[in-house]
Amino acid sequence: MRKIAQLMQPLVDQNILLGKEMVVLYESVQQFIVAEIDGEIVGYGALHVMWEHMGEVRTLGVIDRVRGKGVGHRLLTALEQHALRLGLSQLVSLTFEVEFFRRHGWRILPDAAPVVAADVYAELLRSPDEGIAEMLDLAHVKPNTLGNTRMLKTLRPAAAGSAPAAAGAAPAAVAGSTRENAERARDERLGDED
Repeated sequence: MRKIAQLMQPLVDQNILLGKEMVVLYESVQQFIVAEIDGEIVGYGALHVMWEHMGEVRTLGVIDRVRGKGVGHRLLTALEQHALRLGLSQLVSLTFEVEFFRRHGWRILPDAAPVVAADVYAELLRSPDEGIAEMLDLAHVKPNTLGNTRMLKTLRPAAAGSAPAAAGAAPAAVAGSTRENAERARDERLGDED
């Protein structure tokens, strides 16, 4: 997680990502996937389950050297596929990178639009998770989210017999963030498509 925090810092400094305390990163280690090239972590992202049908894509970023080379695309695709495997049907994200998410089928949630039904909203208010408070647009987290856009994607499982979105390509993302997963991904190569 220290390496991910180190890679995040330039994006935090550029106001592309919201900063996270190290303890928050460690508490969410199981939510992260990473992308590697020749053993070097070049991208990362997390999937946080919010409710029985909904998750949030968090802390998605790539290093400058690989921007525009498909790493972010593959990470987002892997997170979306993982969400489907978990039975989630909707994903939300709080982002400064609106066009990137739009290219991947996400849409902007209007400011007044509820993210969830009223009964679920009432339950989510009980969460101590700051990310959920940010997504719900609660007043006490407003200073952290100025300029961010709430986005939503409705997931649809692949039709029977159809190939997965990244079929034929070596996966850029590795489920989990354990040393074993990182070592398993070390030799995987990334394509140049976006």
